[in-house]
Amino acid sequence: MKKHISFIAAAACITLALSGCSQKEPDSGTSAAATNAGTTAATTAPKKTLKLAFVVNNAATFWTIARAGTQDAAKELGNVEVDFRIPSDGTAGQQRQILDDLLAKGVDGIAVSPIAPSDQTEFLNRVASKTLLICHDSDAPESKRVCYIGTDNFAAGVQAGKLIKEALPDGGKIMVFVGFADAQNAKDRFGGIKKELEGSNIQILDLRTDDADPVRGQKNAEDTLVKYPDISALVGLYNYNGPAILNAVRSAGKTGKVKIVCFDENDETLAGVASGDIYGTVVQQPYEFGKQAITKMAKYLEGDKEALAGGKQIIPTLSLKKDDVAAFQARLNKILGK
Repeated sequence: MKKHISFIAAAACITLALSGCSQKEPDSGTSAAATNAGTTAATTAPKKTLKLAFVVNNAATFWTIARAGTQDAAKELGNVEVDFRIPSDGTAGQQRQILDDLLAKGVDGIAVSPIAPSDQTEFLNRVASKTLLICHDSDAPESKRVCYIGTDNFAAGVQAGKLIKEALPDGGKIMVFVGFADAQNAKDRFGGIKKELEGSNIQILDLRTDDADPVRGQKNAEDTLVKYPDISALVGLYNYNGPAILNAVRSAGKTGKVKIVCFDENDETLAGVASGDIYGTVVQQPYEFGKQAITKMAKYLEGDKEALAGGKQIIPTLSLKKDDVAAFQARLNKILGK
């Protein structure tokens, strides 16, 4: 019995000694690992789920690519929910209703492509007073938005102007088509084209609008071909304008005779460029619009104010002609998982 008691006492002493050693040396062996794990668990809290919105300006297929970018950003971040909104009729009034609805839902941030920024400035300022607001694709520089992420549309217009001059080395008359003349991206693109064509023998007849309606856009092109039989080229500034113009030119039997220069990577546009029916297109990177807008809004809201620094963050554009389409299409299919 005495031996048994002595053994228990000795074991207790050894246990106390080991316990004391562990307290004195918390950074050695498995005891240190356990201590560090406990500290990490105590200090690391799960990130807040951020509700971010991405609002576009029309229902063009261009935005399918941007949506893929927002979705990939959300997957990579892990704590972001994206509300992707499309105004079906492409009007500033409906876009305002969408923004009001998002504010009512208490979103943490909104990225918007303003339809009529000069008319929306006061409203956009109200939005900016209630949530993080940035612009993409089309800017509202007079508003209190934190940053613009997207194309330098004036520079893109200059690129389009260069394509027009290549397509019409002997000059000629051109007509330009767009959804909204007062949208900042339209103003800048048209301004870039006019700047590049200064001093050339190319005459811009007019800028025709269609309220982002592809059917009306095609009708505008058809009417132009009838009214101006000597027209040399038709130029489209919005995504759907390329296919609308192409359909009009084909219907009139003037493929190859009337040159076409347009914007964006609509499937029909790329097919038209590949066939030679469209001389060239200036493509943006809508995938990056979506991915960078969501990623940088999330970082900004989590304390990294440099994420949206500078007021403007430009995503470059590319000019595509016939020989460029195959490689570009392959990259685009990869982005869209085709």
